[in-house]
Amino acid sequence: MSTGSGSRWIRLRIYIGESDKYKGKPLYMQILLLLRNSGIRGATVYRGIAGYGSHSLIHTASILRLSEDLPIVIESIDEEEKINQILPKIRELVKEGLITIDPVRLVFYGH
Repeated sequence: MSTGSGSRWIRLRIYIGESDKYKGKPLYMQILLLLRNSGIRGATVYRGIAGYGSHSLIHTASILRLSEDLPIVIESIDEEEKINQILPKIRELVKEGLITIDPVRLVFYGH
């Protein structure tokens, strides 16, 4: 697959909580569907084992606390133009959390 040698590639990361919802469903799934339906090449959802955010409350996965609000990170890498087009829609969905963009150097992309 062509990597668009003139294209700039960036990594989108969205940090939210596992208990965050959108219309009663997990927010991370709504974001994942939005990315897929928008033609973003791929995305991965990571579930953290511990973390804290702007409220400084530590969330952890432990046997005593099975229903903790664990951190979720959604990560995607694509061309800068494509990510920038979808950002306003993502921003509408994410009410609390963190959204970052970093430049990346694409070495290989294939399927």
